[in-house]
Amino acid sequence: MMWILLIIVLLIAAVLIYGAMQPSSFSIFREANLKASPAEVFKQLNDFHHWAAWSPWEKMDPNLQRSFTGPTAGVGAKYAWVGNKKVGEGNMEITESEPSRRMQLDLHFLKPFQADNVTEFSLSPADGGTHVKWEMRGHTPFMLRLMKIFMDMDKMVGKDFEAGLTNLKSIVER
Repeated sequence: MMWILLIIVLLIAAVLIYGAMQPSSFSIFREANLKASPAEVFKQLNDFHHWAAWSPWEKMDPNLQRSFTGPTAGVGAKYAWVGNKKVGEGNMEITESEPSRRMQLDLHFLKPFQADNVTEFSLSPADGGTHVKWEMRGHTPFMLRLMKIFMDMDKMVGKDFEAGLTNLKSIVER
């Protein structure tokens, strides 16, 4: 009986130590080539009013409550949402906007957990269209590092980025 207890304690300690050794920051990104001009792609990204048409999270809650403040587009434009368990609650604000090149925003999740991340869209001309890189990066607190041992956050969030880029592609290539 004592051996079993010791093994359990050692396993828990090993998981905690392994979690503590994980990186304290993360970056998740996906890329796609779209057959549309950088200006057309940028127009969809730089105005939160367009996000309902392509963002994968917008489709997860038909009763999503949205609010927009600040300018319609560009630096200072703000978007807040309150939704179901899949979507949660949070807000974002465009902090940098370089037409047809890049857009960066601060992303704040309030529910189901609190997190502050930076999201960036980088655009560059490619093969008669636009290469888009969608990246989210931020700090990884200890509890999230422990969770990452058991679930692949890159795959979980990455599949949503892939769906969003596919949706965006269908809109700008019409």
